[in-house]
Amino acid sequence: MKIQPDIISVQSIRGYGPGWIGVGNEKITASVVLGSRGERFNWDCSRFEELTAEHFAQLAAMGTELVIFGSGNRIRFPPAVWIKPLIDKQTGIETMDTQAACRTYNILAGEGRHVAVALILETPSG
Repeated sequence: MKIQPDIISVQSIRGYGPGWIGVGNEKITASVVLGSRGERFNWDCSRFEELTAEHFAQLAAMGTELVIFGSGNRIRFPPAVWIKPLIDKQTGIETMDTQAACRTYNILAGEGRHVAVALILETPSG
């Protein structure tokens, strides 16, 4: 029986909440893309409605085997024309809410898969 958690040697998401994720000791509050090989860049959108085809072209350029798309507080699917660059490169894409995307990314990255997670971090309404 293991008493200690597995050590993950890739960047992982340590926590999340409304409008933020934790990566290492850092709290990120803007939409972001993380890759299991250390890639990281800001994703210029704060709501699903601000996305364009260019956002998904950026993901296709990463050359990962799978992109996990965290669409915000609820699941919303991008139009097929937006994900065409991913399909053309034979890159899989899975859509889920942002919290589920965080968990899924950690599992797959921890298994050594070449994956990326694109997260919309919506500002909490209040």
